[in-house]
Amino acid sequence: VQLQASGGGLVQPGGSLRLSCTSSAVASDHYAIAWFRQAPNKERERVSCISGGDDSTYYAEAVKGRFTISKNFAKNTVYLEMNNLVPEDTAVYYCAATLPPCVTVAKVYEHWGQGTLVTVSS
Repeated sequence: VQLQASGGGLVQPGGSLRLSCTSSAVASDHYAIAWFRQAPNKERERVSCISGGDDSTYYAEAVKGRFTISKNFAKNTVYLEMNNLVPEDTAVYYCAATLPPCVTVAKVYEHWGQGTLVTVSS
C-alpha cells in the first residue's frame, strides 16, 4: 500500500488549506486512513481518522470544529480540510493506513506517506 500526501504550504492565521492523501487503500475501503502531524521537538499525534467500511470519523480535541476529514472513492483520495488555522497547527502532516479500527497510536499504522509541511504564520 502506497500513500501520497500533498497540499501543504504557508498560510496566515485564520486561513484554510486542504490536504490530500491519494492511495489505492482508499478505494479498497478495507483500511482506516489517518492524518498525523509532527511539530518540531514534539511527538507525532493523530489529528483525524476515517474508518474503512462505515466511514466513521475521529478528531483530536485540538482540531474539532475546524478540521474535516472526507473520502472520495472515485479519486482514491482522503482529504483533510483545515479551517481557521492557528500557529499551533504548524507541523509536518502525514497520512497513514491500517486495518480498522481507527487507533491513535502511530506505531500501529503499517503504511505511511511522505510528509507535507503546513506552516501557519503571519
